[in-house]
Amino acid sequence: MKRLHTNQICTMTELREPQKVFDHAGGKPVAIMKNSKCIGYLVPEEATLQDAPRYATMDEVMAAFEETKDQAQPVLDYLKDK
Repeated sequence: MKRLHTNQICTMTELREPQKVFDHAGGKPVAIMKNSKCIGYLVPEEATLQDAPRYATMDEVMAAFEETKDQAQPVLDYLKDK
């Protein structure tokens, strides 16, 4: 049995009125079921916005590199000889 990635489900018949499905889901993704099998997911826009990943800027990456440079330097020196 496959695991569903959401606790909201709907059937193909319920998709005839998608606005009702969205209203009932409350902004969460909905698993679409057909013959007791999940065939896909319906994801409202607000669900994608709250889970959007944040990417580090180049300045943040360089700052983190500079902060850990002293700690990583012995490893880098060791790997140079290999």
